[in-house]
Amino acid sequence: MSELKVPELGESVVEATVGRWMKQVGDPVKTGEAVVELETDKVNLEVAAEADGVLQQIVAGEGATVAVGSTLAVIEAGAAPAEDAPAASAAPEVTAAPEAPARATPEVRRLAREQGVDLNQISGSGPRGRVVRDDVLQSAAPAAPPTPAAVSTAGPAPAALGASSAAGGREEERVTMSSRRQTIARRLVEAQHTAAMLTTFNEVDMTNILAVRARRRDAFKERYGVGLGFMSFFTKAAVGALKLFPRLNAEIQGADMIIKHYYDIGVAVSTDGGLVVPVIRDADRLTFAEIERQVADLAQRARQNKLSLKELQGGTFTITNGGTFGSLLSTPILNAPQVGILGMHKIEERPIALNGAVVIRPMMYVALSYDHRIVDGSEAVRFLVAMKEFIEDPEKLLLEG
Repeated sequence: MSELKVPELGESVVEATVGRWMKQVGDPVKTGEAVVELETDKVNLEVAAEADGVLQQIVAGEGATVAVGSTLAVIEAGAAPAEDAPAASAAPEVTAAPEAPARATPEVRRLAREQGVDLNQISGSGPRGRVVRDDVLQSAAPAAPPTPAAVSTAGPAPAALGASSAAGGREEERVTMSSRRQTIARRLVEAQHTAAMLTTFNEVDMTNILAVRARRRDAFKERYGVGLGFMSFFTKAAVGALKLFPRLNAEIQGADMIIKHYYDIGVAVSTDGGLVVPVIRDADRLTFAEIERQVADLAQRARQNKLSLKELQGGTFTITNGGTFGSLLSTPILNAPQVGILGMHKIEERPIALNGAVVIRPMMYVALSYDHRIVDGSEAVRFLVAMKEFIEDPEKLLLEG
């Protein structure tokens, strides 16, 4: 008999939510076969059986929060029960009530319970027959309004459990946050409470970068098979500035500063499940094309929920680009245990004074949030000035970055 336990989940991740059981009590399992899916704030991962046997007991039901090292299930070594023997009699009763076998995420199952909807009675409209949120809401919709005679005797129908309405048609909806969203929220609040976080700002004239991209875009795409975006320029500029101001590439451990002389740059990616930050390893050793390929690949797989935990761990500095959504200015929150994060923003043409004349230039505000416990204000300001110089003079970026 063996126990299926929650594995190590990676740096700073200590708990997960049980997402979906792929096996039920009485099912045979093989070594290396996925048994259950866990959800963390970073990524979903499958936990596999470490030995052949039969799933005897499910200890943590779907939706349960589990800690690293805790028991998920009990597997009894041996062959599967014969087909003519009832599996339920050979195995103890499951600790948590079994969920409906319909394919659905934990959030959709919770919504179904709130709305009193039986998932077995729903034909899923999602991929491979998966039941999605709209399927549940449609099934929970009130029946056609009764005839006027019935209205006078029956009175108003009760409102759905997940929504409420007040006079004048002002409706509200109560939606439970996903476990990933709850964990992200908790970690962001912890980062604000732990670090002495400050943000400093500057602005960058993007004229020369835009000119380089305009001249090189087609040739770059034809040669390397990927577009020449802004992220490669800003990654290279960040590495150059981090070399000048290394305490922004550090973390705090107790009374010590761990200053890192390698440059693993995290790139924030927005997904349906929340923000994730995959990491570009050894960014100082990569070409512009290699950075752009990695950014495109990591972003695509992040939105498909196909990133591994290793790809989300160990960054030394983070870049986030709110400009893709139209943000003009923001104060990014530190990605603990890192002590620095750079915020890019929307490029907007603005009048500026240049050599005694007013000219229109494509400008971008940049923001640096930093941990004031080990990074002084002067360092933060000079870091952004260095970034500004690298971006505004691409030749300097190529020579010194």
